[in-house]
Amino acid sequence: MFRRTFWFTAGAAAGVWATTKVNRKLKQLTPESLAAQAANKAVETGHRLKDFALDVRAGMVQREAELGEALGLDAPVDDDRDRELPAPRRRATLDPTARPTTTYSIPTISYNRNEDH
Repeated sequence: MFRRTFWFTAGAAAGVWATTKVNRKLKQLTPESLAAQAANKAVETGHRLKDFALDVRAGMVQREAELGEALGLDAPVDDDRDRELPAPRRRATLDPTARPTTTYSIPTISYNRNEDH
């Protein structure tokens, strides 16, 4: 009697556990969940790249200072953090409806097969 009850309970518990695991995995594989996971990974990768770039920049500044000392240069190291990006270039347009005046002409060449022989 107890043996049957034990195995019945163990089977029911295993079934509940397996069902819960399958449902969790199915929820992880929904398109919304996959999109959220991809976005989180992209943001994390962006932070890592930013940290890497900052480390590289700090190393560059340090190395420039070391080289400046070794070469006897007293010029201060230029810190580019406060410098802004240049303004975007814009094409100068006089008349948006105007078409280019360049014309292409194909030269006419007369070809006679009898001339080759």
